[in-house]
Amino acid sequence: MSEHGLNTVNFAGRAAASSQFKALYTEGMSLVEETASYLDGPGRAASKVLPRVASVLYAAESMRLTTRLMQMASWLLLQRAVNNGEMSRDQVLAEKNKVRLDGFNVDKNAPGWLDLPEGFRDLVERSLRLQNRVALLDREIYRPGDTPVPSNENGVRAQLNLLHTAFGA
Repeated sequence: MSEHGLNTVNFAGRAAASSQFKALYTEGMSLVEETASYLDGPGRAASKVLPRVASVLYAAESMRLTTRLMQMASWLLLQRAVNNGEMSRDQVLAEKNKVRLDGFNVDKNAPGWLDLPEGFRDLVERSLRLQNRVALLDREIYRPGDTPVPSNENGVRAQLNLLHTAFGA
């Protein structure tokens, strides 16, 4: 790895250990708790009275939401462990390969989506935004040279998200 690459990783590592990472960690873990409470309480009750198509969609999206949040929580816990010196960067790299930070997208045009409870749809939206921020930070820390060059519209959005992740918004 070049000296420049090491500097990039070190900069990103400092950003990940910063107060912005701590805020992201707190937000992620709070969203996990909030989602669990919702799915066990109001969400369970609301899902019982949904139309059939929405009920099936709710079940599928609940699984995706839970999986998405558990993957992000795993990443956040690994990053906290390396920040706290509890794991080496190499140990985290080996474990982090088991974590998926993408591929859990939502089809908001799916039949029944608008019939889903608003609180549930809000949790899904918030989890997707958090997933994007975590994935951007992951790429900044662990794959600084492998970030693809996106199209203009997405590139601007990606850069703004990177800035928000790195420096808070």
